Amino acid sequence: MIPSKPLAGLKVVELGTLIAGPFASRICAEFGAEVVKVESPDGGDPLRKWRKLYEGTSLWWFVQARNKQSITLNLKHEAGREVLKKLLGEADILIENFRPGVLEKLGLGWDVLHALNPRLVMVRLSGFGQTGPMQDQPGFGAVGESMGGLRYITGFEDRPPVRTGISIGDSIAALWGVIGALMALRHREVNGGTGQVVDVALYEAIFAMMESMVPEFDVFGFIRERTGNIMPGITPSSIHTCADGKHIQIGANGDAIFQRFMRAIGRDDLAEAADLADNAGRDARRDELYGVIDRWTASLPLAEVEATLVRAEVPASRIYSAEDMFKDPQFLAREMFLSAKLPDGKPFKMPGIVPKLSETPGGVEWTGPELGEHNAAVLGRLGYSAEQIDELRRSKAI
Repeated sequence: MIPSKPLAGLKVVELGTLIAGPFASRICAEFGAEVVKVESPDGGDPLRKWRKLYEGTSLWWFVQARNKQSITLNLKHEAGREVLKKLLGEADILIENFRPGVLEKLGLGWDVLHALNPRLVMVRLSGFGQTGPMQDQPGFGAVGESMGGLRYITGFEDRPPVRTGISIGDSIAALWGVIGALMALRHREVNGGTGQVVDVALYEAIFAMMESMVPEFDVFGFIRERTGNIMPGITPSSIHTCADGKHIQIGANGDAIFQRFMRAIGRDDLAEAADLADNAGRDARRDELYGVIDRWTASLPLAEVEATLVRAEVPASRIYSAEDMFKDPQFLAREMFLSAKLPDGKPFKMPGIVPKLSETPGGVEWTGPELGEHNAAVLGRLGYSAEQIDELRRSKAI
């Protein structure tokens, strides 16, 4: 018997576009929640047209909207709002990432929705949260990464800050949103509580990840700066270039690991040096040690460097490209590439499911749907007749 997914039975409505809200609902959908994505009839989620397109639709879309049902509602139309209210009246979670105030202007603020469905959990993802002097300002993930502290410490000390290669601010905010929703559901189900608002600000989602930044500044007045590829205060841990121009991350900052590493590269003198036996001593000689490691990696191709580090049990990894991942036995053994088909039947790979649950694993049933593909099915479940659905379509409410 195939086990049910852990969120089976939960009904989620997504009023989101692009990244943060849709990623949060994607996680719910992968683990069994029934997710209805509400899109504008006028083109739908802009993510449908972002980055690389296949026959006019983003490949990203097919992943981000997997397992979701798409309906179109014109929320400026009274009949469209009535459909949404019916949908939310039986929902467990609403996920939205509009600018604060948009739903209130539509007559769909928390007070209205809570009265409509006291069990509803409302996840609100926005740039700066639902309160405070900046609440009405627009804010994307890049802004949250900047205000939250991530951009300040990312890059090299002699150059301007840089971005990470993905929209990490949006994705981290989405994860906090899902965590908050599950906590709110537990309160509702176990503690006998009602629904509540989960308020996630993008800048706070990043700020919460900033390790020891706050107490270090408060106690010592210390401001962490950009340090390139090294891990400040923890040595050695950095990226190094091999003879064939490929790169590898080496993390040999454990005391015993450092000794194994130095012996493996023929530097027993450093392995046995009393002042290098702990992290503080190694960090004091950081530049010297990185010079030693740089010269060693530069003398060998990546494959030989990797083999030496594996034998010595030193944590390390080449800097993987997508091509590296597709060929890697660890990725394959963990089923991190799922086979799917594009609308014309062309096979393609999409990312596997994270995390791995031993008893009730998540999965992918279908890829991102066409715009409004599930209008008839979803509205039919809400009690609308075929004639009423046709009228909604004629009046441009859907």
